[in-house]
Amino acid sequence: MAGISPKEMAQTIGTGLLSFPVTHFDSDNKFDEAPYRDHCAWMLEKPLAGLFAAGGTGEFFSLSLTEVRNVVAAAVQETKGKVPVVAGCGYGTQIAVELAQSAEQSGADGILLLPPYLISGKQDGFEAHIDAVCKSTKLGVIVYNRDNGIIEDEALARLCDRNPNLVGYKDGVGDIELMTRIYTRMGDRLTYIGGLPTAETFAAPYLKLGVTTYSSAIFNFLPDWALDFYKAVRAEDQAAVLAGLRDFVMPYIALRNKGKGYAVSIVKAGMTAIGRPAGPVRTPLSDLDEAEMAELTALIARVQPSALKSAA
Repeated sequence: MAGISPKEMAQTIGTGLLSFPVTHFDSDNKFDEAPYRDHCAWMLEKPLAGLFAAGGTGEFFSLSLTEVRNVVAAAVQETKGKVPVVAGCGYGTQIAVELAQSAEQSGADGILLLPPYLISGKQDGFEAHIDAVCKSTKLGVIVYNRDNGIIEDEALARLCDRNPNLVGYKDGVGDIELMTRIYTRMGDRLTYIGGLPTAETFAAPYLKLGVTTYSSAIFNFLPDWALDFYKAVRAEDQAAVLAGLRDFVMPYIALRNKGKGYAVSIVKAGMTAIGRPAGPVRTPLSDLDEAEMAELTALIARVQPSALKSAA
């Protein structure tokens, strides 16, 4: 969105559901831009608050720096300023800086800073890492707290004081005490995003902690269902939320948990089920087997048979 400030970007994405599109690969395992752009366009037909290109669901971890740039540029070109585009960013500090600057050159509106590659360190080191990325770009930065990249509330507050473009916090930890400390300390200084897999599971309780939006991987293949569930969460319609959890989310999670790394694989499988295949996941991930694929297709048929009819 041309000319949008980091603060405006953060406020915009906090108003609705967020899309994290998968990244399409062809038979040679290369980025397939045309169907990726078509998928983004299809998702943008729905009322989204933001599109996150080359994020976790988009297999950021498997993409080269050139591929990240190409995926982000394709998303920007297809989105045409309809909603903010936020680019995946991560690895070590120097690579993360390069990716942040590349996203800015590609026309993205923000970056999602994923944890550093492999290593863990003290808080001062991680704080310096985030600080360097924030200072390398004019884009709004959203810190993704998860795995080996956990920033504490005091360090996060210092970072916000030094970096006006640090505007978002995505939680992938599920530590309620930490989330409470951050929210009570930072208040509306940040936009808060739910980022636990699967985010719908935690959406209702996290709303009480200021987490007004979340990353819905399910939106890739069941956008109408995902939007209806989000509306129920925001309306605090407990009956509708519980029904959605019982009828779809819990069985979906049970299937996802059958294989390590299936958080992405099951999304691509869902797209295949509805007739919008995105190619295989990249190694070291593995695709669902035939029995698991059949189970997922049956689950989709139970909650939204029209999605499968459109694939016929």
